[in-house]
Order: sequence, then structure tokens, then C-alpha cells
Amino acid sequence: MNERSAHGSNVFATPATRHLLGVQGMHPSRIMPILDLAEHYALLNRSRKTPRDLLRGRTLINLFFEDSTRTRTSFELAGKRLGADVVNMTVASSSVNKGETLLDTAATLNAMHADLLVVRHAQSGAPALLAQKVQASVVNAGDGTHEHPTQALLDALTIRRHFGTFEGLTVAICGDVSHSRVARSNIHLLTALGCQVRVVGPPTLVPGAIGALGVSIHHTMEDGLRGVDVVMMLRVQRERMKGTQVPSAREYFRFYGLDNKRLALAKPHALVMHPGPMNRGVEIDSRVADSDQSVIREQVEMGVAVRMAVLDLLARGGEGA
Repeated sequence: MNERSAHGSNVFATPATRHLLGVQGMHPSRIMPILDLAEHYALLNRSRKTPRDLLRGRTLINLFFEDSTRTRTSFELAGKRLGADVVNMTVASSSVNKGETLLDTAATLNAMHADLLVVRHAQSGAPALLAQKVQASVVNAGDGTHEHPTQALLDALTIRRHFGTFEGLTVAICGDVSHSRVARSNIHLLTALGCQVRVVGPPTLVPGAIGALGVSIHHTMEDGLRGVDVVMMLRVQRERMKGTQVPSAREYFRFYGLDNKRLALAKPHALVMHPGPMNRGVEIDSRVADSDQSVIREQVEMGVAVRMAVLDLLARGGEGA
């Protein structure tokens, strides 16, 4: 049995699902095959037996309009471990900086006959617009405050590896929810999988409308962390803020930073997660970030595995598998 037939039906096999633009509305029957294949790749990565010919002859372009060393490198590693030709394009070196429109960029990419396009953009919806105009399969690597689907999938895989299930788990997503695409994708995915999700943060960084997504809102860490299985911290995104939503880093840590005292309110086995990059001493104490309960490094490892699974499945969809 080859790699491509070893993991059941392809969740990206139809024209309507030939892209990964978000996880909102994604049914567990589509999520689980991705996590299963990612688990398979996680094991292969540890044994250094990745199938380097699976995407041979395919071209993957990482098109990043925003800086993101971590995510871009993760996709690059994933593509190369599957044998794809990987090209990195950053805004600093792209024609967009010279006035080219997004649609002009799409026409250029079509002329290059790329097979897979990984897009990060500061504007929500930009990857979806490109997906309408390019022949390649598009993966949203983070758009504005909208979604970051592969981050949510790698977070889910990390949680499943430790608990074996999602049913009955309570996850607290803490911090700058207002500007976080990671928070939104995780809310969509984890609630679909059966988790109870809380969002925790100051009223200036937690929009009341987020409650419509099926989460409970808490404005103190002491209230939000009590009895949870997973504490997911978010970076304070000062670059997206307007005005003084956070008075100072010192004040923020005083009320919303995760230290050992607050972590003790969660269940004894609670996982500590963070999508990175971390602001140590702002949203998380170094002793917590480096503790035995922290799975932050494992999240990075699962990121490569999840992106390998997504690229593999999207490439298979392109074959009509």
C-alpha cells in the first residue's frame, strides 16, 4: 500500500474543497483524516523516513505579504520533505511593493504554473480572492484577523496526542483575542470537535460578539483558568492595535500573564500552549513556557507534520484522487 492510499479518502478531492482557506464549518469527518495523516508524518519525521518523492515535479510557492519566519519555514520544510520544488516570495522582493495588484500577482502565478500556493496576507480574505483567480490550490497561512487554519490543525493534533480525545476537554484561549486569527480558527475547530472553549482577556481585547461562536467569555484569569485542561496563550499583537488597548506590558502581565500561580488553577495535567512567537514576561512567564506542562516546542514539530498532510492531500485532490 503506497502513501497515498494508506489514509482513506481525500478531504480535498472535490473542486469545492481544493483549497484550505479556513476551518469554519469544517466537519469532524474532514478534520480527522487530516490529523491522522499528520500523525503518520510526525512519526516518519522522527524516523527521518519521509517520502521525498511524493510531490516530485510539483511546485510550491510560499507567498508571504507579512513576515513570518516560523510559518514560512514550516511550510518550506513540509514541501521539501515531500519532494516539491519550493519557492519563497516575500513582499520585500515582490512586485507588489512596486504597485502590482493582487490580481496581477495571480495572473503572474498562473503563468508560472505553480501547483500549490501558500499565502499569508494582512488583509482578511486575500487568500480567498487569490483562490478564485489562480489555478493552483491555495492554503491560507494567516489572513488579517480572519483565520489561520493550519495553526488550529496543529494545535488540535498536539492536544489529541496528549489526551487521545477532544470530548469533555475544556480549553481556555487567553489574551489578545480581538486581533487573533489563531483564536478564531481554534474556536471553530475545537468546538466542532467537542471541546468546551473559554476566551479570557481584558474587555478591550475580547470582543463581546465572540460569544456567538459558542464560547464563554471571562475577563479574569482566575475565573477563566479554573479547572481547564488546556491553557492556550496568545501573543499581544501591538502592531495591529489602535490606541491604548493595553496600558503597558508590565500592567498586562500583572493581570493577564500566565505564571505558575495562575496555572495552578487549571487541572494538574493541563497543557500550556502558545502559537509563537512568545513575548516572555508579557503574556507568559519563562518558568511556565519552559515547564514540563508546556508543549510549545511540540506544537512547532506538529506544524511541519500537519502542513505535510495538507500539501499531500491538496496535491492528491489535484490528481482527482
